[in-house]
Amino acid sequence: MTDPSPAEEQPFGAFAPKPFLARIISRTRAAPDNFLGRKSAYALRRIGLRSLEGTPVDIEALGARMRLYPDGNVCEKRVLFTPQYFDPVEREMLASRMRDGFTFIDVGANIGAYSLFVAARAGRRARILAVEPQPDVFARLSYNIAQNPFGTVKAVACALADKPGELTLFIDPANRGESSVRMLNSATASPVKVPAMTLLALVQGEGYERIDAIKLDVEGAEDLILEPFLRDAPPALWPGFIVIEDSRQRWQSDLAGLLKRSGYRLLRQTRMNMLFEREPA
Repeated sequence: MTDPSPAEEQPFGAFAPKPFLARIISRTRAAPDNFLGRKSAYALRRIGLRSLEGTPVDIEALGARMRLYPDGNVCEKRVLFTPQYFDPVEREMLASRMRDGFTFIDVGANIGAYSLFVAARAGRRARILAVEPQPDVFARLSYNIAQNPFGTVKAVACALADKPGELTLFIDPANRGESSVRMLNSATASPVKVPAMTLLALVQGEGYERIDAIKLDVEGAEDLILEPFLRDAPPALWPGFIVIEDSRQRWQSDLAGLLKRSGYRLLRQTRMNMLFEREPA
């Protein structure tokens, strides 16, 4: 983990939204999920972003306290201004599957939106792993976890891949959420070396006996993680529910087909993700 930025050394609340921004956030969050609602919300969001001039915002979203840096990270921008549009189908289906002792792995956790959403709802006996390789984004993730009383989320600073070692991660400065271990087309992408391990090694090292749900959003490298896991892991460890970014155009194999052959059925296809559930044995 890198040293915290000066902003991360400030206590939560130091970057509370000022009245003008607070009014904009209130209006964007109240916007309905239809064409006109989204158009209005996005127009107001642009005004709000300009007023920030790159500074973070301390706020509650998705049931958790977070410090958000919306300039340069689409995930943080969405969570700050329009959390109602942030993967609503995926979050609803996740919430409906929560039970006592719920286990969830968030691969490509970014600043923790999914992990903290689950932690806010899954109860004190949940176990959540938030896996994020980008050093500065990991620092933001760790900060956000620490601002909440859940005690069920563990942040892991590494990439997941098909073998252990070290990987080159290509950082996209325009949208940190699109950084990937696969080469980016962006001319401004900068490489950084990060440690890597397999999903199976992570799960076994943490002593997991089951995975109720997993979310994978790693910008086209999902096949590098899931294929070896399904090959090498005992079926008892296979996740019951999978939210996976639809990166079929970037996968090097038919991962969706592999999931179906492994006993999963596609429940829903959203704009960004594919949602699979394991068929009963």
